Amino acid sequence: MGFDTTAVLERLAAFPRVPLAHLPTPLERLENLSARLGGPRIWVKRDDATGLAFGGNKARKLEFILADAQAQGADTVVTWAGIQSNWCRQTAAAAARLGMRAVLVLFHKPPFEGAVDGNLLLDRMLGAEVHIVPAEGRRTMAWEEVAEWVEPVVAAEEAAGRKVYIAPVGGSMPDGSMQEPWGALGYLEAWRELHEQAKERDVRFVTVVHATGSGATQAGLLVGARIMDPQTRIIGVSVSEDAATLGGWVRTIADRTLGLIGREEQVRKDEIDVRDTYVGAGYGHMSSEVAETLRLLASTEGLLLDPVYTGKAMTGLLDMVRQGEFAADSDVLFVHTGGTPALFPYRDDLGG
Repeated sequence: MGFDTTAVLERLAAFPRVPLAHLPTPLERLENLSARLGGPRIWVKRDDATGLAFGGNKARKLEFILADAQAQGADTVVTWAGIQSNWCRQTAAAAARLGMRAVLVLFHKPPFEGAVDGNLLLDRMLGAEVHIVPAEGRRTMAWEEVAEWVEPVVAAEEAAGRKVYIAPVGGSMPDGSMQEPWGALGYLEAWRELHEQAKERDVRFVTVVHATGSGATQAGLLVGARIMDPQTRIIGVSVSEDAATLGGWVRTIADRTLGLIGREEQVRKDEIDVRDTYVGAGYGHMSSEVAETLRLLASTEGLLLDPVYTGKAMTGLLDMVRQGEFAADSDVLFVHTGGTPALFPYRDDLGG
């Protein structure tokens, strides 16, 4: 590819960043699960352990995003997502840490009976102002679909004399006040961290599997692997969108990320591997297979996944193993992107 890795990492280190996450996160081998499956060797990158209000992948992204907000002189962050959003919970936590105001527009599918649980409970404990809006069949959280609800909230904040930073859902696609793919930089940095940990453990990952929803985590991992470990394949298990739609988002963000670090190259379409086989009934719907995966990981490894993101991604990984997609003597990494507060609203389906 012609990358000067040292120059890229020096450029990455020069971007403004606020410390929010507990880093590096652990790299662990799932011995019991690997033995039960009969290979490959399954490892987990514990980004559920980033700290910041129960942890998760958004902490890495917010280090760059809120540095950008501070550079713009913002004192208020406005963002949006679903009512049990991990992104919104960690944005509220990061804003509280930095002395900023967080305003969240949360969409729900009717009926909403007012239960304050999981991430919604944490949003309110973290001091965020919360606006709850019926989703009315909305499929994505793209700006054009939410602007009529978010723009009045922004206007009210500005009328009150506050300087607003509009952070796009998931911290992914450049939009609103975020004009660069800062969220993806968080996972380019995560790959640098993982690369060093793998060298220390003398392990080479043939494949990395993770949950993908809005594209920035996968884009950052893809760019990181392209620069430092081009033999490693990145597989994103979609939690909502079809492979073509989400793959397009990933490619756009990855290309913008390459530009941000001074590279003119673009990723090839065949480098982007998004699996939409495990979406099931859609975003936020937990199948019986995902519920079984959650119980399996909890009972074999003491590892808690979530019903919306990591449960679907691990269900995908287990199916890929059963289909013979990985050699039995190879090393496969699962990135645990967090989300465990969402377990509790699903208690009835999990037998709680």
